[in-house]
Amino acid sequence: MSESKAFISGCKGLVITDEEKAFFAGERPWGFILFGRNIGDAAQISDLVASLRDSIGDPDAPVLIDQEGGRVQRIRPPIVASYPNGAAIGELYRRDPEKGLRAAWLMSRLHAFDLMRFGITVDCLPVLDVPVEGSHDVIGNRAYGYDPKAVAAIGKAAAEGLKAGGMLPIMKHMPGHGRAFADSHHNLPVVDVSLDALTASDFLPFVAMKDEAMAMSAHVVYSAIDPSNPATTSEKVVREIIRGHIGFDGLLMSDDVSMNALAGDIETRARGIIDAGLDMVLHCHGIMEEMLAVARVAPVLSGDRLRRATAARAAFNSPDASDEAALREEFGGMLAIS
Repeated sequence: MSESKAFISGCKGLVITDEEKAFFAGERPWGFILFGRNIGDAAQISDLVASLRDSIGDPDAPVLIDQEGGRVQRIRPPIVASYPNGAAIGELYRRDPEKGLRAAWLMSRLHAFDLMRFGITVDCLPVLDVPVEGSHDVIGNRAYGYDPKAVAAIGKAAAEGLKAGGMLPIMKHMPGHGRAFADSHHNLPVVDVSLDALTASDFLPFVAMKDEAMAMSAHVVYSAIDPSNPATTSEKVVREIIRGHIGFDGLLMSDDVSMNALAGDIETRARGIIDAGLDMVLHCHGIMEEMLAVARVAPVLSGDRLRRATAARAAFNSPDASDEAALREEFGGMLAIS
């Protein structure tokens, strides 16, 4: 793993091309991520995951996916069940906290049953963002609710369910995307509230879960901290808030470097991410020209980046002995799946 570079890569289609295979073998990304365009049928997913790992000669390379439930669920029926969104878990928690936490754990444990069959080992979950009234629905019903303590409790249960299934979670979007009034896929959100307000709400779920192995940054400007740069490219936000106030010392990756909240070309964006002190550049789109640009900038893992990447790899555990059918029946009695 010491030869890996500090980036995570997607690929273009249902199988990796010869060009992609040569790129991965030469540039050695630390891991891979799948999107809806990469999903055909069950056998194809398994074959693609295996071929991605084969391309870098690492049978245990992390393979990521966004499998939240609701509108962000890359693998869908008939391959796997359709799961509810985070807001549904949050509403159940508000009615019955014990049942809500159990549902969060169950849904993640079921995600692990689904995903581990294909060799996918990392789920970009939980969403720890705390929305405010009127904020953009890019987070919206993906969030567990408006109470940061409830979000933290549900997020912890969701993370534990993944880990019980042999997977690792990725907290997102650190240090908080919930107040954003713009979609960072297209525009740069600017949050203008005070540091005290952020500390009292947005940061709390991340503080509560600071010991998790991995997190994803937010493409959001917090003007009270760094009015010039979004968290993803802000050395000040990373040093003072994420590593400092929150106390997170796990593997910190960017949200997708292709998202237009970030300024400049892909190489400039990737350099900004590395210079800010993040551990990994995440590139999702499978566009070779952009992949080459990221690889030019991403360093070989060393120092703290290597330490955190090694710790993340070491955090994987074997799945527990849960009865899948029994858990599905239990979860179906709480929330509808199809």
